[in-house]
Amino acid sequence: MSRYGVEERAGPHSPEYRLFFKDAAGRYISPFHDIPIYADAGKNVFNMVVEVPRWTNAKMEISTKEPLNPIKQDVKKGKLRFVANVFPHKGYIWNYGAIPQVLWFIPVDHPSCWGGGRVLAIATVCSRGEVIQVKVLGTLALIDEGETDWKVIAINVEDPEAASYNDIEDVRRMKPGYLEATVDWFRRYKVPDGKPENQFAFNGEFKGKDFALDVIKGTHEHWKALITKKTDGGEINCTNLTVSDSPFCCSQDCAKATVEAVKASPFCVEG
Repeated sequence: MSRYGVEERAGPHSPEYRLFFKDAAGRYISPFHDIPIYADAGKNVFNMVVEVPRWTNAKMEISTKEPLNPIKQDVKKGKLRFVANVFPHKGYIWNYGAIPQVLWFIPVDHPSCWGGGRVLAIATVCSRGEVIQVKVLGTLALIDEGETDWKVIAINVEDPEAASYNDIEDVRRMKPGYLEATVDWFRRYKVPDGKPENQFAFNGEFKGKDFALDVIKGTHEHWKALITKKTDGGEINCTNLTVSDSPFCCSQDCAKATVEAVKASPFCVEG
């Protein structure tokens, strides 16, 4: 049984839609700050928050600028964002999500490029808001609109084939063509919107597990500096309920008021 639950506010595919997170005791939390980065630090198993289930098209993401950081649908130029089906692919070709407690501001071989990052969990299909445990296998560095955008390849530890995956070459061996499809998808997914093809750092080469782990651990240190106010996070909202040395800690009453301020939905999922 999951240690976390979710609660929807407003209707799906609306600008007001928000998916808030709860802990096992039913208390509201931030998926960005309150869910630990590690599920098992000794084995390098990480928690991953699923934002977009595999094969779906709505561009959902953790809202880093809002209190409690709920999942919402991305909006650009006043319109809800959906990714197009780029033949032969249907929507997102993996479960797309984020590792908590990381701040993806790390330069690569393009010194002027700083940016974001997400996790691509291969194989089994998950649900939006599900928190899964993943093994990291490698990473791809996309240059998205002038910023470095890390794409970490991982596998759910509960996947029946998880034991066979330990590094990026295992993906190449077990799923021929899958990594190439990933590069193809990221290169072309914005073309239907009239944008040029995306470019990649490292000539589009995947880096292995050790490289990916170093990137994640570095971004976790950046998050630590952010949450303890040792660095300026700009518009990032650091409201949390569990980080004891953080000046941004708030009460459960405050968290509840934040959620209740959002329009209630007839669809409520408790887990």
